Amino acid sequence: MIWKLLRQHISVAQLVGFFLANLCGMVIVLLSVQFYKDVLPVFTQGDSFMKKDYVIVSKKVSTLGSLVSKGATFSKTDIAEMQEQPFAKKTGAFTPAQFGVSAGMGMAGMQLSTAMFFESVPDEFVDVRLEGWTYREGQDEIPIIIPRNYLNLYNFGFAQSRNLPQLSEGVMGMMTLDIRLSGQGRTEQMKGRIVGFSNRLNTILVPQAFMDWANVTFGKGEENAPSRLIVEVDNPADDRIAKYFKDKGYDTEGDKLDAGKTTWFLKMIVGIVLSVGLIISVLSFYLLMLSIYLLLQKNTKKMENLLLIGFSPAAVARPYQVLTVALNAAVAVIGILVLYMVRGGYMDMLRRMVPDLQKGSLWPALLTAGILFLVVSVLNVLAVRRKVDSIRVKK
Repeated sequence: MIWKLLRQHISVAQLVGFFLANLCGMVIVLLSVQFYKDVLPVFTQGDSFMKKDYVIVSKKVSTLGSLVSKGATFSKTDIAEMQEQPFAKKTGAFTPAQFGVSAGMGMAGMQLSTAMFFESVPDEFVDVRLEGWTYREGQDEIPIIIPRNYLNLYNFGFAQSRNLPQLSEGVMGMMTLDIRLSGQGRTEQMKGRIVGFSNRLNTILVPQAFMDWANVTFGKGEENAPSRLIVEVDNPADDRIAKYFKDKGYDTEGDKLDAGKTTWFLKMIVGIVLSVGLIISVLSFYLLMLSIYLLLQKNTKKMENLLLIGFSPAAVARPYQVLTVALNAAVAVIGILVLYMVRGGYMDMLRRMVPDLQKGSLWPALLTAGILFLVVSVLNVLAVRRKVDSIRVKK
């Protein structure tokens, strides 16, 4: 009987208007979330162990400083002043090795060896999820992060000129290096394993715990003034950063400030689009509730009679609640299908721009769609039940 009343007074045009408006808002929200997750690796790819906004800072090496053997290092005052800047959230120093390092690796019947250097940064600047980034005294294996351009130099320069096989990052991660440490009259052989490649760090990075132990064991163990700092900033697009570095004569490595600005603008644009989608979704929610309230208003007298003859408020409200939940479910499902088709188009363009870009998961969009469906459906169900309860009180 209640379903019959609902069908008699339902306005198809109003429901279609709600459906299209809600679908538009849902697609905009899902596309914003998924596009951000898919595009972000273009700016951070290869440095998943350092996802935050870090800037590598060094002092300019002057001609006079070179002649008098004065290094371009940071004093404790410089570090404290950097930390006090409003844009700096956290500041750390690179710790250089105070001992000799050489590495060797056998390949295609040849034994390759070279002199190396190690540096470290505090562990808080390296993502702890990086597998194997730990060292304990007595451990024979050293985790290492190297610049990606080192591998490119080998593959496209040295390997081609010597007819040696080119190596992928995966293969390099499975190989071990023969590391020779020397200093203070001591020599020790250890193994090295490459656990990451960096586009942002132009150094060979090892865990801070290993560096502390090795500097005491093979070096003088003295605390030297660092020549480079790593600074976590709130917003790389902050013009105060560039101004401060220019005034102090500091250099930054790579294009981190430019990439950071691009990432920041990407977040801002996605945030604006996401807000528009949410506003459309909220408006469509009110449109649906207005349609349901009009239906309830048309059937007020009949629903009062149903309540008088013994129907419960839950039974009277159920058809209207099922209608709203079904519409919300249809919107969520069709929104995900639209997202899947649109995403296929822009992912093809991204792969042409960045051939080695890995395809991300749809889970961010699916989770967002599920949350929106649950929130809107619960609000719809509660609003309908509240309206029916108000009719019951009036009778």
